[in-house]
Amino acid sequence: MGIRVDGLGKAYPRFRSRRHALATWLGLCPRDLCWVLRDVSFTVEQGESVGLVGVNGAGKSTLLKLIAGTTVPTTGSVSVNGRIAALLELGMGFHPEFTGRENVVLSARMQGFSPEEIDALVPSIQAFAEIGDYFDQPVRIYSSGMFVRLAFSAATAVRPEILIVDEALAVGDAYFQHKSFARIRSFREQGTTLLFVSHDPGSIKSLCDRAILLNESRIIADAPPAEVLDYYNALIAEKEANAVQLKENRYGGRSGNGMATFLSVTFESKGKPAKIVEVGADLDICLTLVAHQAIPDLSVGFMLKDRTGLDIFGSNTWLRGELASLGDAPGVPRKLRIRIPALNVGPGSYSLTLALHSGASHLQGNFDWWDNAEVFQVVPDSGRKHFLGVCALDAVLIDDDAGADA
Repeated sequence: MGIRVDGLGKAYPRFRSRRHALATWLGLCPRDLCWVLRDVSFTVEQGESVGLVGVNGAGKSTLLKLIAGTTVPTTGSVSVNGRIAALLELGMGFHPEFTGRENVVLSARMQGFSPEEIDALVPSIQAFAEIGDYFDQPVRIYSSGMFVRLAFSAATAVRPEILIVDEALAVGDAYFQHKSFARIRSFREQGTTLLFVSHDPGSIKSLCDRAILLNESRIIADAPPAEVLDYYNALIAEKEANAVQLKENRYGGRSGNGMATFLSVTFESKGKPAKIVEVGADLDICLTLVAHQAIPDLSVGFMLKDRTGLDIFGSNTWLRGELASLGDAPGVPRKLRIRIPALNVGPGSYSLTLALHSGASHLQGNFDWWDNAEVFQVVPDSGRKHFLGVCALDAVLIDDDAGADA
């Protein structure tokens, strides 16, 4: 087993004034505790990849610090089997006046590496970080992106048994993020246990076997990433709308305050109803909706997901600048189509998630969020040349040397 957490809790004393703090320290009044985590229990098997999600203040970073051993629990226990590499707060443990090289050497010494091992590791850390001459400059002059490059390179120079990452990669540029995720995936293939915090659903879905949702200091969901992220979206909408009712349908759930609702959703392809569509064929998503009161900025959002829950394509009418009058006729059902002229995705099963909300996103007012409203199947087109992957690109292979000797 990689990680075992039993009844974990973390609390900090809360003082109303300096006088109250002094009285507490002298034992003249009981301690007033602010609980950041309460009764958290879960296990992570060796080689498993687990994502942690939750709103800001849910306790994610505190949980990672407890597992990494940088802070001690108030209640419960943490058992870790294996060497941990933790990328928590940006540059944590780096001395601002030391150079990047000196900080790397110090970090490696603290991890128990011998001087000979450190000498062998430093060139690879420097090469992976790609910060040039700044490697021998004080880190106080580094940008946040350079910080994360050096911190990640140092923490992952040797494959750890357990890797803990807390949002830090979000600071790096796109090139380094791709490079870092490639290293993380390589570690996963070699059996590294991963505990990963991110607000990016794509990263959670692509990297993690399961996800844990924290809310108000407790675990409220532990399930496959797609299911937990759908619950997370509903939770965010609930906080904004303050009136969420979950309803079950045959594929997923619905949430929203009901000011506007979807009445039906069907698919058409080649002018006929369809639940099976060929690669590259047209697809119409046919919707019926109704606003139960006037909503001047009513927007329809949609997202296509593959069978693993990975977002394939989505948008909404507000961001596209289309259909601005959807909420102008309360009580009157409105029919509309989302037309995709060529569904150039790979064969497989896909689901559709729908949303009715105010303005740019459901965070501004969630009326009807419908997870997995419908599913459909994409099958190969016999006339299309062979390909693998999630999208069908029109690739042509050309021999530039053909005819060179003629």
